[in-house]
Amino acid sequence: MIGIQDILQAAERIAPHIHHTPIMTSRTINAMFGAEIFFKCENLQKVGAFKARGAVNAVMQLDDNTARRGVITHSSGNHAQALAYAAGLRGIACTIIMPDTAPAVKAAAVRGYGAEIIFCKPTLESRLRTMEEVAQRTGAHVVPPSDDDRIMAGQGTAGLELCEQVERLDLVMAPVGGGGLMGGVATAVRALQPGALIVGAEPAIADDARESLRTGVLQPPADRMTIADGLRTGLSERTFAQLRSMGVEIETASEESIRSGTLLVMSRLKVVIEPSAGVSIGVLLERPDLARGRRIGIVLCGGNIDLGSLVFG
Repeated sequence: MIGIQDILQAAERIAPHIHHTPIMTSRTINAMFGAEIFFKCENLQKVGAFKARGAVNAVMQLDDNTARRGVITHSSGNHAQALAYAAGLRGIACTIIMPDTAPAVKAAAVRGYGAEIIFCKPTLESRLRTMEEVAQRTGAHVVPPSDDDRIMAGQGTAGLELCEQVERLDLVMAPVGGGGLMGGVATAVRALQPGALIVGAEPAIADDARESLRTGVLQPPADRMTIADGLRTGLSERTFAQLRSMGVEIETASEESIRSGTLLVMSRLKVVIEPSAGVSIGVLLERPDLARGRRIGIVLCGGNIDLGSLVFG
């Protein structure tokens, strides 16, 4: 379990290497919901997502002997870019195990940060097996996307900044996939603004976190292709325990509401976000009672989408 001191130490450790991202607001969105909504723009973070925070915190804590052997993970998304970026800061090798179905634009971005990519079959079993084989052969240190206290503490610095930037929040929302962001943010909010309601946002067709918290038993990730592709992964025992201990609640949004929420944010704030970042507003579109009369902080987790497809179809 991590605490606020872990997050405060992470904030000091990563400060030279990440952006202190801005808060944005929209009078139109506020009027729609009858609320004051403050968007924490992690889509403007290094590598285009909050993942830079956790990866930098984890890599900067490696001792020199471990770091010399390099780092490795399996990912086709934001964590791959984040770990490659963090490894570059320390001048160490980084290997990414990536499914061979990953979009070329994502592979190009990872290579751009200096990492080596090893492709594998597009199954979790293949990704894990390939990563283990390479790690055993090279001695590279595994840095998972969320199932790591160093990662979760780093992600929690987004919540720390949010609480410092906006006073008297009634509700804080962030998307839930592997649970590292929500676990870290919830820990910061509980310490700094303990009266706030903390709600994780999840696609309705991939609601394993909601079911885990409802039943008290960790559920496997749902094998469904939600548009919020960054949230297709599931909680770990570590992140599940963190969310339960912080009293996190989970609300879900339909695919239509996620699309509508994503487009609403992009059109009113004039920023690019990925659908995973639009799930929180998608929840509020379906549950306007959650928003009405409240001061709300929403973490926009990232903005990594294929702009060519967005503009030209």
